[in-house]
Amino acid sequence: MSLETLTSKYITSAEFVLKTMQRNPFPLSVTEVGVSNLINYVYDYLEDAKYYKASGKLETSLTSIAYCEGLLDALRLLGAVTFEWPTKKPETDQ
Repeated sequence: MSLETLTSKYITSAEFVLKTMQRNPFPLSVTEVGVSNLINYVYDYLEDAKYYKASGKLETSLTSIAYCEGLLDALRLLGAVTFEWPTKKPETDQ
């Protein structure tokens, strides 16, 4: 599948979900089991990304790692985990 086709597929899917999703009433509960399940998905997407990279399917690898990062960001935004993304340290003149 080409990168353009893959990108279009995911954009179309996201647009569909945004148009059809329903918000659940508050208060919502975030459980330890729910967080653990999401973290398992994070590991699964990371392993998928490594597998597809090693197989030369870079588009699929990139998609998998983007899902992984999205779930990590969601967990952080919910306050379920704490972390900082690594940043490149600025180079200094020597």
